[in-house]
Amino acid sequence: MLVLLGVTCVGFGFAQAPSQTTATAETRNAGELLKKLDLLIEQNARLEEQNRALMEQIQSLRKGVADQTGLKADRPQQDTSNLVSPTPIAELPDKTEEIEEKTEPKRWGNYTPNFGYKVVDTERGDMSISIYTYARYLNQRALDDTFTDAFGNIKKIQQRQDFQLNKVQIKFLGWVMSPKFRYFLYGWTNNATQGLPAQVVLAGNLNYSFNDHLTLSAGITALPGTRSVEGNFPFWLGVDARMIADEFFRPSYTSGIWAKGQISKKLRYQAMVGNNLSTLGVSAAQLDKGFNTFAGALVWTPTTGEFGPGFGDFEDHQELATRLAVHFTRSNEDKQSQPNSESFENTQLRLSDGSIIFNPNLFGPGITITDARYRMSTADGGVKYHGLALEGEYFWRWLDDFKGTGTATVPDLFDHGFQMQLSAMVVPKTLQLYAGHSRIFGQFGHPYDARFGGNWFPWKNKVIRWNTEVLYLSRSPVGYTAVPFPAGGNGFVFHSTLELAF
Repeated sequence: MLVLLGVTCVGFGFAQAPSQTTATAETRNAGELLKKLDLLIEQNARLEEQNRALMEQIQSLRKGVADQTGLKADRPQQDTSNLVSPTPIAELPDKTEEIEEKTEPKRWGNYTPNFGYKVVDTERGDMSISIYTYARYLNQRALDDTFTDAFGNIKKIQQRQDFQLNKVQIKFLGWVMSPKFRYFLYGWTNNATQGLPAQVVLAGNLNYSFNDHLTLSAGITALPGTRSVEGNFPFWLGVDARMIADEFFRPSYTSGIWAKGQISKKLRYQAMVGNNLSTLGVSAAQLDKGFNTFAGALVWTPTTGEFGPGFGDFEDHQELATRLAVHFTRSNEDKQSQPNSESFENTQLRLSDGSIIFNPNLFGPGITITDARYRMSTADGGVKYHGLALEGEYFWRWLDDFKGTGTATVPDLFDHGFQMQLSAMVVPKTLQLYAGHSRIFGQFGHPYDARFGGNWFPWKNKVIRWNTEVLYLSRSPVGYTAVPFPAGGNGFVFHSTLELAF
């Protein structure tokens, strides 16, 4: 019995010994795991602190670059290829994007000078929106209050002093289906002519470019009969106002088809067939049945191959840039196809004293012209160098082939004239001064004008400018409410304009 009891105790002891050993090993392993876990947590915390410090340095450097350049720095791409990080215990939310969105607002679209802001860009086409507008203070109180024409008629001259948001033009432009097929559609209003015909215009044109040598277009555009209607608006020395000789001789905007392109690197052309000299304020029912309005231009830039987009040398040519060009326009016009005398784009056929040739009894009792043929040609040239520009144009105009009661006694009419403009960028890209003179030699008077002005470009580009100008008029034969001068104006005019063109 005692032997059996001893054997049982020894066996029990042997049975218990492995269980204690296993417990001790598990305790030791658990301790080692906890130590490793603590080490991983500590490493993860250090790496997170290093990442935060790195992001703070990146943000500080980015802010410093932006402050020095005035531009938004591109967001750098984080290189994680050489970073080793242990597996985190838990996924932590990444706040980097949220923080950057708060500090750096998202931007979209891009801006191109004279084409505006791109708002749509797809594989089937794009669209940009551009706006042109200006606010003008005008003072004509120094003008004579009456004007006597060549036939002894005394006319009243309104001496204006007012402030106008003179013009608003919103342009939509881009391509559809193919970059070669482009559209240019716009709406504009001239607020100084409220209530008059064509005060609000919705218009534009469609274009297909085959290559640099040929672009075909249809719609509404300016007949390219003088330099100022080649498509360089609004890049003139003054804001939306031509010299009176240019205004007197030039054609205007009409519906039609046209072609333009490069003949060679230094020679380009424009040619247009249109409905009449001016479509503004004229309905289709007032047009004649023939396509007899044509205008063309041939422009040669012999030295550099370019001359800049407009008048004056804002671009600051470092090499002498030169230009020579010729233009020709012809059209059969009748009284109905002409805009009425108060239209803001008034290109009436006038005599050099300002009289409209279609006025009844103008050339004598019972004589009324109903139809006339208009032909006009010009030659222009210019040089630009280091901010200086000298530019001039000469005009010749013939009016003949008159029809109407008693017109057999009306002689053919011929007028000619010129304009010259001199400008200098006194402060490059910032301050420009200019002077201009034009004169008309006509059978019914020799009117002329002179102007002196300046342009300030506060942001060193043509998007915003402040223009101030003084004009002297001598019996102006042209004028309407949208421009600073009235028909018959004699004396001084002052105006100051803030222009926005993007």
